[in-house]
Amino acid sequence: MNIGVVLFPSKRIQDFANSYRKRYDSKYALITPHITMRERISVDDTELDSIVAALNQVAEQTKPVSLHIQGARSFHPTNNVLFLKVMPTDELEQLHRALHTGDLSHTPKYDFLPHITIGQDLSDVELFDVLERLKMEDIRFQEDVTKMALLYELENGSWSVYETFRFTGK
Repeated sequence: MNIGVVLFPSKRIQDFANSYRKRYDSKYALITPHITMRERISVDDTELDSIVAALNQVAEQTKPVSLHIQGARSFHPTNNVLFLKVMPTDELEQLHRALHTGDLSHTPKYDFLPHITIGQDLSDVELFDVLERLKMEDIRFQEDVTKMALLYELENGSWSVYETFRFTGK
């Protein structure tokens, strides 16, 4: 089974992201707008109980996390992904680290760059056209996220919430 850990932003931010995702994200129907905190990994069903226990422990030690979203960017030339830039903070870095150490030990495939994907599988022309239009907008959101979600991937490629973990740290 494939799993991942994400932060879901508020409905307001999801609605904004989806206004672009509908047209530019080939995976629009498969997952809600999110910030990936732990990328997809394959686990055996028997491992889920220990993963859930470890995630509960992380959530108990984590305070709500501030999100600051500023503008849109791209991963070009590595790949043609368009995203809302989530400003890196110590809180996000600490949470990311906690989700990759101890009982959750795992080496991420990529450096942590918090973002919300709004377009992928775009041609170069389409990517640059949309990105230039987005650069003219003043895209700014700020909010606190109070929970994280463990997702699992269904056979059709869509993702569902397995369990949610509320941040209760002081």
